[in-house]
Amino acid sequence: MNVRYYIDPETDLPHISGHNIKEMEVEEVLSNPGEDRPGREGSRITIGRTLNGRYLRVIYVPDQEPNSVFVITAYELRGKPLIAYRRRRRRKQK
Repeated sequence: MNVRYYIDPETDLPHISGHNIKEMEVEEVLSNPGEDRPGREGSRITIGRTLNGRYLRVIYVPDQEPNSVFVITAYELRGKPLIAYRRRRRRKQK
């Protein structure tokens, strides 16, 4: 999968780095999502677990080019949102 990232104009780094997320982690979640649903204005929201065990929410827009996405942001899922995600996953497995 071809993954492009939003570059923060102030730092010239991918925006995800401001959330202490690595590109490899985003690609792990995108390749094996636990949940993928529509977001706002044509975006998609994916939640999944990295190989290191972190739960991430990745917000991206599918590119017109096949098998390609543009990642807007990603951050670690914690607290109540993580609990809600785990609850939804358990319900699906029943």
